[in-house]
Amino acid sequence: MANGANASPGLSFSRETFAKLTPAPFLHAHLKQNNSVRPNGRSPEEFRQTSINSGSLTHSNGSAVVRCGDTAVVCGVRAEILLASDIPHSPGDDIEDDDLIEEVGLLVPNLEMSTGCSPAHLPGNPPGTLAQSLSYRISSLLHLSNIVNPDDLRIQYTEPKTDEDLPDEGPKQVTKAYWTLYIDILCIALDGNAFDTAWAATIAAFQNTTLPKAWWDPDREMVVCSPRSAEANSLRLNCLPAASTFGVFSTISDSFVLADPDAFEEDLADETVTVVVASSKNRRSSLLSVQKGGGAVVGKYLAAKCILLAEDRRS
Repeated sequence: MANGANASPGLSFSRETFAKLTPAPFLHAHLKQNNSVRPNGRSPEEFRQTSINSGSLTHSNGSAVVRCGDTAVVCGVRAEILLASDIPHSPGDDIEDDDLIEEVGLLVPNLEMSTGCSPAHLPGNPPGTLAQSLSYRISSLLHLSNIVNPDDLRIQYTEPKTDEDLPDEGPKQVTKAYWTLYIDILCIALDGNAFDTAWAATIAAFQNTTLPKAWWDPDREMVVCSPRSAEANSLRLNCLPAASTFGVFSTISDSFVLADPDAFEEDLADETVTVVVASSKNRRSSLLSVQKGGGAVVGKYLAAKCILLAEDRRS
């Protein structure tokens, strides 16, 4: 080669190309470093920043927009009246409070994935299993946590005393109707960990929910609602559960627990662990549920680690 001739360029690829060609070794190489920084710049135990904007929807009883990294979810709560006479098997007033909401079906969540929220959700595609499974998980957690006070959903009427009532009997209250809360959740941007963001949006929307003052009109035999916003009542919440999801990435020799995995890490995770920690009015935290999905890598040690990280985050 003559002196001064240009040397042939070396074979090199950008980090984005390496991530697409060999995603698992690319992630493993980052986690094996001394500082153990994930490709997104976070440490394995670091969660993404969460921002909450409540009251974003003006035509709903409660709403919130929650953004966690590049995952964004909108939740709106819509209250409708369900007459007790329209229920085929009315539960009556002697039913336990813990069973009322689930038996009557007073909390109805529905989650949808917006078209274009991720490359996997293109226009014209039918609804996938992800939205259905997320709706089921949110519904199950709403009933498990008993987050909503059943008394807030009852519309009661005090019956006047009649000649047949005993003198020492007090006024009798009967439930004439219930508030049914339809929880519409829309994922407008998806970059992993949709459940935690959707659940956070649901809790934030509940905290923003107000129900109009309603009473039973015996003359018209119907429920009447006050138009005055000052008379509306806020929804009382028994607890504030927080969900924390972890992805477990495994190789032949190593296993890594990744808090709040993004879409790239979710595709490579062998298992996921979701820990729900609830705090009550006295601010004491309690473990509500632990849900694991995937293989058999997560044992007692990794599960305990996820629980500790979730409790530290909640506190």
